[in-house]
Amino acid sequence: MNANQFLKAVEQLQGWRQTVFLLALAERAFPNYALFSEAIGTKAGGKMRQLADAGWEMFADRSGETVIPQMLAKLESLSPNVEEYDAYGVYPAFDFCQLLEEALLSRLNPGKHRATEASRVATGTVMNFIAFSEGEDLDESELVELLESHPLMKEDKIFQRDLVLALKRQRTPTDGFIQRVRTQAANDGLSNLGITLSDDEPET
Repeated sequence: MNANQFLKAVEQLQGWRQTVFLLALAERAFPNYALFSEAIGTKAGGKMRQLADAGWEMFADRSGETVIPQMLAKLESLSPNVEEYDAYGVYPAFDFCQLLEEALLSRLNPGKHRATEASRVATGTVMNFIAFSEGEDLDESELVELLESHPLMKEDKIFQRDLVLALKRQRTPTDGFIQRVRTQAANDGLSNLGITLSDDEPET
């Protein structure tokens, strides 16, 4: 699947497939939020984990849509204001919040397309992190080369591509399929930036 084929496939995601895609992107990014929460000394990580779990559980509870407005309000209260923190980690944390918000909104209003922008947000998290951590002294062409060859960018591309392919092949959102996607997205706690809560430094 080349870049154009991937973009077209993402554009075609709708209904439950789009919601699962968005939840999976958020799941992969969750450690970024949890690590930031831990770094600033709040307990928001645990509360956000419960909120993300509730998002996945909507597929088992068909009446879950009724609580989405409350979930969105809770998410807003837990989302960091990027202007209030000097630490770079606030940006990946905020990106996660955007992804989870889009996933919840997708379940509430499945007719609106959200997957394309969410895919850009998720990839942008990785690109911006690489540029911040490794690209300070590079010119534009060197930065482009770094991004094109960076392992984190390759991992993000493979993850999103495989996710879209799995969604295209699946006819219905069975419990087993949702659990497999959730487990793969969780990636044993390793985020799209190559970090876990047990890490002091991101893996690159």
